[in-house]
Amino acid sequence: MAAEQRRITHAMTVDVEDYFHVAAFNQVIKPEDWGNWPSRVERNTDALLALFDSADVRITFFILGWVAERHPQLVQRIQQAGHEIASHGYSHQLIYQQTPEVFREETARSKAILEDITGTQVKGYRAASYSITQKSLWALDILAEQGFSWDSSIFPTRHDNYGIPGSPEEPYTIITQSGATLTEFPLTTAKVLGQAIPAAGGGYFRQYPYALSRWLFNRASHNQTRPQIFYLHPWEIDPTQPRVAGASWFSRFRHYTNLSRCKPRLEQLLKDFAFGTMTDSLRDAPISQVLDLRAAQKLSA
Repeated sequence: MAAEQRRITHAMTVDVEDYFHVAAFNQVIKPEDWGNWPSRVERNTDALLALFDSADVRITFFILGWVAERHPQLVQRIQQAGHEIASHGYSHQLIYQQTPEVFREETARSKAILEDITGTQVKGYRAASYSITQKSLWALDILAEQGFSWDSSIFPTRHDNYGIPGSPEEPYTIITQSGATLTEFPLTTAKVLGQAIPAAGGGYFRQYPYALSRWLFNRASHNQTRPQIFYLHPWEIDPTQPRVAGASWFSRFRHYTNLSRCKPRLEQLLKDFAFGTMTDSLRDAPISQVLDLRAAQKLSA
């Protein structure tokens, strides 16, 4: 990769949650039962911290409030290692299944927990399962109200649980329905035959062959000229995690496929592309598009 191309900094992000928090298992594991499951989030996140340290990369960790409340020392280790800390909400529930009142309370709670632990302002947010959709655009107003300046919750693709097809694929400014302003850094998609193909990480990274993931990520970045986002979860590098009985075969497929391959693939990805924090990457992103939700009922490019 040419030296001038390496100047573009992509955003490497980790959503810090445990294996029993995922939406794929919400029909068989209720939030009130989370404490009954053996937690593995510390050991898995520590393994990622060691990996990023060995690669000399500082990234953004979106930390679930439920995790931070129970593992404040983990948040401190992330901060002490020089990484950026952002919010992943509190209870990992789909926003469009919450009321605005519940979302506001949980958002404020999780932000306060992280700020109390770190002593610094938390400016960034990512919704559980990217659940800011056309049904929950009202959440953007609450994020601005709570003091967030940027968000990374909107996936410009089609999916059964999330996504706003046709929404912008590069960082842009949103003017919310109340007139507030947020910077949105959407999840990475690559255009292939006119379709927006997810290329941001997670299950896609584990299910695609690595060569395809690399090709899609490079294509999305227009050959290293536009910053993109990559994401994963600590449980994705943990092939020996407890198996959850009772979930559908499709949920089990999404969750367990190629767990043993995720970490070595991540190590290779860090060699193939230049990564940093969300803030680092946004500095490299020319933000020219403005979407005013006061003038539109839907979010679209």
